[in-house]
Amino acid sequence: MLNRIKKHIPNTITSLNLLSGCISIVLAFEGYITFSVYMIFLAALFDFLDGMSARMLKAFSVVGKELDSLADIVSFGVAPSVIIFHLMKISLFGSIDKLQLTNLSLQEIFFLLVPFFIAVLSGVRLAKFNVDERQSENFIGLAVPANALFFVSLYLISILTTNDILLSLLKNEFILSAIVFSFSLLLVAEFPMFSLKFKNLGFKGNKIRYIFIVLSAILLISLHTIAIPLIIILYILLSAINNWIFNFD
Repeated sequence: MLNRIKKHIPNTITSLNLLSGCISIVLAFEGYITFSVYMIFLAALFDFLDGMSARMLKAFSVVGKELDSLADIVSFGVAPSVIIFHLMKISLFGSIDKLQLTNLSLQEIFFLLVPFFIAVLSGVRLAKFNVDERQSENFIGLAVPANALFFVSLYLISILTTNDILLSLLKNEFILSAIVFSFSLLLVAEFPMFSLKFKNLGFKGNKIRYIFIVLSAILLISLHTIAIPLIIILYILLSAINNWIFNFD
């Protein structure tokens, strides 16, 4: 009986990830964008916990793997696309008011569609992950949750920052589109990236992970919300250094 309950714990946590993503989308379309962002952070917590619980309980399953990907496409693909869609609306029109579709130019329609590139390539990345046996320990391409956290943190920064230069960059539709295309392409790039899965607590074999955690903590303490996208960029840079310059492990 206990074993049967243990088997369902990771999938239950994954379902909470999916629920958080669904609520995030609803909140975004109701205009509660900040709360929508918080639900994605909550989804990311559940995404971390489901993997950890599966490893601790040795409760891996094919269904669990597929459910995890389905939850991730909602929470870290569709939900962040909707949030960046609202940021794009602010860039184009200065508000998140309801669109008048008949009054949109082709250029405006293009820019409004750009954020959903995140959802599309997140789906491609998750499908590749499920059939790619090379990604059992580390990743090939940027992980979908990391990409989502990068984008939703941009929205938080756009409403919290008092820096005019940073604000003008985040609310420029051309720059925002370039960021969307660049990071979304990283999702499906043949670019090895380390995972945060610790086989043990020893420094040997985990150097890159400990370096990342320490530098991330310094950034968070120093810069608070602004640190989040910088931490994702740090993760990408450390992966590149680890691959091509110096192998930390």
